[in-house]
Amino acid sequence: MKEEKNTILLVSSKNDVASVNIANQVLSQNDFKRVEDFQENPTYEACFPSSERVKLITLRGELVNAQDLASSFSNLKLAVFLSRHKSESGTPTLSVHTPGNLASAALGGIPRRVSIAPANAMRDALHKMWALKEEFRLKYEVSYECTHHGPSLDAPAMFVELGSSPPQWNDLPAAGVVAQAAIEAIKQVHARNCKTVLGIGGPHYNAKFTRIALKENMAFGHIIPKYAIAALDAECLIQCVQKTLEKVEAIILDWKGIRSEDKAPLLRTLQSAELPIEKV
Repeated sequence: MKEEKNTILLVSSKNDVASVNIANQVLSQNDFKRVEDFQENPTYEACFPSSERVKLITLRGELVNAQDLASSFSNLKLAVFLSRHKSESGTPTLSVHTPGNLASAALGGIPRRVSIAPANAMRDALHKMWALKEEFRLKYEVSYECTHHGPSLDAPAMFVELGSSPPQWNDLPAAGVVAQAAIEAIKQVHARNCKTVLGIGGPHYNAKFTRIALKENMAFGHIIPKYAIAALDAECLIQCVQKTLEKVEAIILDWKGIRSEDKAPLLRTLQSAELPIEKV
């Protein structure tokens, strides 16, 4: 199935119970109409102010393996993946991140290839998650995650996730929050309201970068965590800058969240980006 017009996709997976629950919440909250099928699953379509045509599709396979998505939707304006989140801690979490691999492709995608990060759309989703979590008094963390896992798309792509274990995946009020966050992300996909930055350092879930985005007029695109810095080279760094939907204006370092032995090599690598550097 080839698309001739620009399309925004909401992407779910029938193999992911959280994804199915989020998608059902999207349909119950908004005026979508069923159109043609995709991968033998129903497709739904709607129009929102200030956005392109929006389609909700359901994949047969796992979302991280949706590497061929652009072959069916060649004019892809934005892909928002509705996904479960899983962690060993099981901490209830609502999260957002862009997909792609900073090193090997252990979980879908292409090695050392990242997707295009829609910084403002991710920030909009993060803010919506936080506001609704507070409004409904949900006992969930809200967080940016670093760039990780597949697919690695040459199109703007982001994950909105519900986790981190089966009780949360089946939590319909929380799934409704993620659904509203996904819709918030697509409403103003053309907006360029915030200073766009690349984040480096800190843990997989970066509380500092999350707090900055929630309190300041700043939107993070790609986030490179502490554990990936040792393998970061100029090529990967420049790719993360160039594969951000908005123009990256600065690099933000979680300075205490960077190992001491990585700091000097990192600063040398950052010279290739020719961008202002700020430490937080």
